[in-house]
Amino acid sequence: MRGSVDGLGSSVPIGGMLPAVFADDDLAQRFVGGLDEVMAPILNVLDCLPAYFDPALAPVDFTRWLASWVGAETDGTEPEPRLRAAVAAAAYLHRVRGTRRGLSETVRLAFGVEPEISESGGADWSARPLGPVPGEPRPHLHVTVRLPDPGPVDEHRLDTLVAAARPAHMPYTVKVTAAERTPER
Repeated sequence: MRGSVDGLGSSVPIGGMLPAVFADDDLAQRFVGGLDEVMAPILNVLDCLPAYFDPALAPVDFTRWLASWVGAETDGTEPEPRLRAAVAAAAYLHRVRGTRRGLSETVRLAFGVEPEISESGGADWSARPLGPVPGEPRPHLHVTVRLPDPGPVDEHRLDTLVAAARPAHMPYTVKVTAAERTPER
């Protein structure tokens, strides 16, 4: 949360803007000095406003709010670097939502691993009418994520992500499994 910062001076002190009659008035200068102390953090935020909308520079609490503002797929438990990456990629992910690439990128940003995606669709063309239809006749989508230490929360999170990022008409299934561990040497 933003708040007062000890020792932060105002970028625009009010005392210097008072009429000349108050320039030497100690009470007036101390009174507006208190206002300066309250206004300094607000003016500091306004002076740095562009940095607040850059996910790489914004404070973490503001970045979490920004994630909700831009519709980033976050749940509040991700580490800071993954949160910042999700906020930075939100606009791009909205453009590719409903595609295999969009689904893969959404899951990768949320879990930090590449998902395995299998789907029934295909794209093809034929010079002859009533040519064979590509893919399988029944639509389906299956997403598997391999995590080092999976839990039931991970499967629920994956289900939520896939439901939001999949093509609207596709039935889907999800699976979270343990990643194979390689022996350390």
